[in-house]
Amino acid sequence: MKKCQVVRKSGRRSCTSSSTAITSVRYGECQKNHAANIGGYAVDGCREFMASDVEGTTGALTCAACGCHRNFHRREVETEVLCE
Repeated sequence: MKKCQVVRKSGRRSCTSSSTAITSVRYGECQKNHAANIGGYAVDGCREFMASDVEGTTGALTCAACGCHRNFHRREVETEVLCE
């Protein structure tokens, strides 16, 4: 299975002066294959990453719902360009 990164861009305005880009990252459903070691394919159904602990700790990279690392969750990047 090929992994893809979802990028949503809102506000397709052309700026004539300086602009500021605001990027927010959200982690969606878990894509870890729990049956890979036996040659199968099975995901756990976790729909969204929720950090186990506060930002800056190792627990912030572990999902509270499924126990997987944040890298197994689909990354969604939303970029908004603000014209000044």
